[in-house]
Amino acid sequence: MSAFKPLVFSGVQPTGNLHLGNYLGAIRKFVALQEDNDCIYCVVDLHALTAQLVHEDMRNQIRSIAAAFIASGIDPKKHIVFNQSAVPQHSELAWIFNCVARIGWMERMTQFKDKTGGKNAEQVSLGLLAYPSLMAADILVYRATHVPVGDDQKQHLELTRDIAQKFNIDFGGHIRKAGTGVDIVVGEEPVHAYFPMVEPLIGGPAPRVMSLRDGTKKMSKSDASDLSRINLLDDADTISKKIRKAKTDPDALPSEVEGLKGRPEAENLVGIYAALSDKSKADILAEFGGQQFSVFKPALVDLAVNVLSPITDEMRRLMDDTSHIDAILRDGGERARARAEKTMKEVRDIIGFVQ
Repeated sequence: MSAFKPLVFSGVQPTGNLHLGNYLGAIRKFVALQEDNDCIYCVVDLHALTAQLVHEDMRNQIRSIAAAFIASGIDPKKHIVFNQSAVPQHSELAWIFNCVARIGWMERMTQFKDKTGGKNAEQVSLGLLAYPSLMAADILVYRATHVPVGDDQKQHLELTRDIAQKFNIDFGGHIRKAGTGVDIVVGEEPVHAYFPMVEPLIGGPAPRVMSLRDGTKKMSKSDASDLSRINLLDDADTISKKIRKAKTDPDALPSEVEGLKGRPEAENLVGIYAALSDKSKADILAEFGGQQFSVFKPALVDLAVNVLSPITDEMRRLMDDTSHIDAILRDGGERARARAEKTMKEVRDIIGFVQ
């Protein structure tokens, strides 16, 4: 693994408004990782077609994600911010990976099973089935070594490793003949590899933010109730309203983390406070333990507004200047294409295509 140059890649779909869960679980992690890593952050608009084929405002949804990246602190000059469809090499490598991967691998993906409900699989798009293959191409077209992901994407990243390993084994002799690749150890076996075994970056203070209306469900853009989530474009009054209306229970907050067990809504709000303040849940309960939600919620409102309002204001400013956002995406697309094309030239040579 160390033989490959470290590189972080991740992406966000342009489907609906970004919310607090996206920020705490992903984007804030992206910002932190850029301090010590070479990073590529992508608006994965091709993936968005698997969730909804026809989008009424795809362009502005793409711009909104890019604006959120930048407003949160990602530097598009030092790193790369772009939209996936601007780099056709993603799709080219995805087709090759479609031929490397096995249908059984795809059908075992938990998200595929969840979205098909275990039935009517013949009615879903081929894109939904092949989604993990494109995700693997997104990562490996840059030969990325690390990917920040949530728990729900960990299985897809394991599949990315399986695809990379199978490609490396199937084309091992061709990789050596092409004069590229490096020697790595997979398990206990030495392999001359072209693609790295990608490592997931999972964790952080709030890797999983739950719904404000149901602490057992993940905060989601697709939830019918807007009160279930705090959107990054919500103003201070809206944030206050949503937190004050958030579902809780009648008991006071416990003094220790153990006391949050069996209280999903309480645990969620304490977790959100901890993440926004860069403290532990234990720290928050040491401060608020024994107090009612009527005391805790106003404090959470103040904290959330203080942290999110500067991001919201900057997102709105950027969205009002679409030419600036488009210029950032074009520049990022050009730099991403250059890197991706270097990979694809070598992959075509490994496979034996005439160039």
